[in-house]
Amino acid sequence: MLSAENDHFGLFGLPRRYEIDLVALEKAWLAVSAQVHPDRYATATPAARRVAMQWAARANEAYRVLRNPLARARYLCEVQGVDLQVETNTAMSPAFLMQQLEWREQLDEARQRKDAALLDDLSQALGQARAAAQVRLAVLLDQDNDVAGAAKVVREWMFLEKLEQEVESVRHDGA
Repeated sequence: MLSAENDHFGLFGLPRRYEIDLVALEKAWLAVSAQVHPDRYATATPAARRVAMQWAARANEAYRVLRNPLARARYLCEVQGVDLQVETNTAMSPAFLMQQLEWREQLDEARQRKDAALLDDLSQALGQARAAAQVRLAVLLDQDNDVAGAAKVVREWMFLEKLEQEVESVRHDGA
């Protein structure tokens, strides 16, 4: 498990929380990036240039993860020792499974009928579900410290993202 000083949040001097100040994140990233930018080390030794490049890559990766709410939630679960088991654990609540079936049926119907309005409705429903997941994650991670519960919500959100990609694929194919 990473210590607070060694994780993405510590790199930017931010508290390890799901809800973060995105403006503060960007300012911290810019400050770190300016310190380790490879151009500052153009005349340094090859070893110093290599270290600067590694730090720049680490800062960029940390920024990419922390600014994305789903990636941030995944990261918080993982650094707290919870394996998301995204490839093997498909257990979800019965209510979410039923909702999945309805969404899949709606997608199939939209595909068959080439109904753009139905795709729009589905996309809107998925957006609302993602927003609700984000609110639930803030409570689970920041207030309840329920990382296992958060992992379930993360897996559900990942399903939502995958389904939204399918919606966009159908939309692109002419529905």
